[in-house]
Amino acid sequence: MATRTPENVVGVVGSPISQSLSPILHGAAFEAMGLNWISQAYEIHSGDGREVVRLMHEDGVLGLSVTMPLKEEMVQLVDRLGDEAQQIGSVNCLVKQEGGIFGTTTDGPGLLAALERSTDRTIQGSMVVIAGSGGAARSVAASFAAAGAREVCIVARSAQRSAIIASIAGMVGRVGKADDARTADFVVNTTPIGMKGTKSEGERPLIGAELLNANQVVVDLIYSPRETPWLQAARDQGAVAVGGLGMLVHQAALAIELWTGFSAPVEEMWSAAEGAVAS
Repeated sequence: MATRTPENVVGVVGSPISQSLSPILHGAAFEAMGLNWISQAYEIHSGDGREVVRLMHEDGVLGLSVTMPLKEEMVQLVDRLGDEAQQIGSVNCLVKQEGGIFGTTTDGPGLLAALERSTDRTIQGSMVVIAGSGGAARSVAASFAAAGAREVCIVARSAQRSAIIASIAGMVGRVGKADDARTADFVVNTTPIGMKGTKSEGERPLIGAELLNANQVVVDLIYSPRETPWLQAARDQGAVAVGGLGMLVHQAALAIELWTGFSAPVEEMWSAAEGAVAS
């Protein structure tokens, strides 16, 4: 077996990180691609973003997926930002390059790819309601707006943060309220509410399931559990229910392509993801 060197190491950073499937997805991709790379999970808390920089500069980590709560913090610590990451003020993917650390976002594009795979609904001309105000909400809002949504409504506890994300969606963005979900074509939860093993697991969703209906695509970016109680309730209402596993797979595939320069084996990554959540 060939020796693994630091140049072959990528990973995922954030907190909590123990349940992250990213190393499994990355590993499946590298195996299918015949690359002798490894992926590791690094528990790094809010305010400790410089440790992420150290991992890449001193420990030779080539690329990192960034999850909560570091997506906005890392914007200030990278050497260069992609256009969309600069627009939304959030990164979820870091790439070590000759000129330093490059930060970009693959969340929104990953979600759109997952929706294209799992539904036949058209985003062009649609009304979208997004629950949450973190880094994922920023990327999702920007991507829906770029895909032609006619209205992107942001529902969050902080009016100030809601307004910031609405502005990211441009002319189609606005601060909304939970009741807007009644007439939405797409409803997307980007909060950790319902995530297994967190303090948010038992909290009430920002958009109650009673506001959802059979005419909608309802998306929960959480993938552990595979289907949250909120998403189950949406399915019971007749909605097309889409869990977070798809976005996880497709954003990871985009990261793999940025790190390696090769096309990612998406089907193998899907198989690995489905096997992991089934076990």
